[in-house]
Amino acid sequence: MATAATNNQKKISYRAKESSKCPVCGTTHFKEDLLSGSGRLIAGKLSQELQRLYEDNKKWGKINPLVYHVQVCPKCLYAAFPKDFANATAEEVNALKNTVAHRQKIIETFFGKYDMGENRHLVHGAISYMLNVDCYHLRGNLIAPTPKKAVSALRAAWLLDDLFKEASYRPYDKLRDFYYVEAARYYKRVLDTMTAGIEPMEEAAYILGPSLDFNWAFDGVIYLNSYLTRKFIEQMATNPKDKYAIVDSSRRYLSKLYGSGKSSKSRPSIIIDLAKELYDEMGKLMEGYRIEYDPVFAEQKAKEAAEAAALVAEVQGRTK
Repeated sequence: MATAATNNQKKISYRAKESSKCPVCGTTHFKEDLLSGSGRLIAGKLSQELQRLYEDNKKWGKINPLVYHVQVCPKCLYAAFPKDFANATAEEVNALKNTVAHRQKIIETFFGKYDMGENRHLVHGAISYMLNVDCYHLRGNLIAPTPKKAVSALRAAWLLDDLFKEASYRPYDKLRDFYYVEAARYYKRVLDTMTAGIEPMEEAAYILGPSLDFNWAFDGVIYLNSYLTRKFIEQMATNPKDKYAIVDSSRRYLSKLYGSGKSSKSRPSIIIDLAKELYDEMGKLMEGYRIEYDPVFAEQKAKEAAEAAALVAEVQGRTK
């Protein structure tokens, strides 16, 4: 029999002392949170998607803190970030009550029946963010649902990618790519929403992350909008003219980040370096799309290429 000390060594999470009551169905539950300290998390590299990667932990096993960040009612599957969980309006509660079967179907279709009241692992984490996207569709503008859907879709994609690496025989990769494209679309809407002042963005500032160890705030939103657009533009539009317009819009936002970053010491150099590299890539991509849909521009670029090739040939001829 394992001793209490042995059990404690492997304990990575705990249940809140106070219960939470679901505003939708009235079910009470005790939220699970990750314990901190004792070397449970070993931070690794930062990816191009601003995702903090964590190294394998021989003592504690694999731990991803994102798994614990969304609160989910185990009965009706209502999900929200903890700050928003209890404050649903009467209108929102009614909409959430009417969509319980829909949420259950989403989970059962891709994962079978899962008990969201159990201690969490990767599958619970992925499910929680998928539910989060679905539930924030039904929330009003006052809690800034658009950036919360953007961050949730991106985190869902990350966790689904982890699941695919563990169980490639399941179609987690297709579901992952779906949420990546959703994230790309939502990040674009976040910028549009910010510009129009439709949602109070201060209500979402605390979760913009997109990882938990560092909040890149709106710099991160601008960068990720461009990064995800660049990566998934083929799924976002079907013809080169539309692709050009989408990439151009994202690149204009990115230019503000890159341009201001060059003269600001307050921004970490890593995001400025990433932005510069991405800015150049998007410029080349836009040129390719314009060549496809603009015959005059295509002719001009072909002429320039021919002249450059002739000049190179001439120089090479002189050096022989």
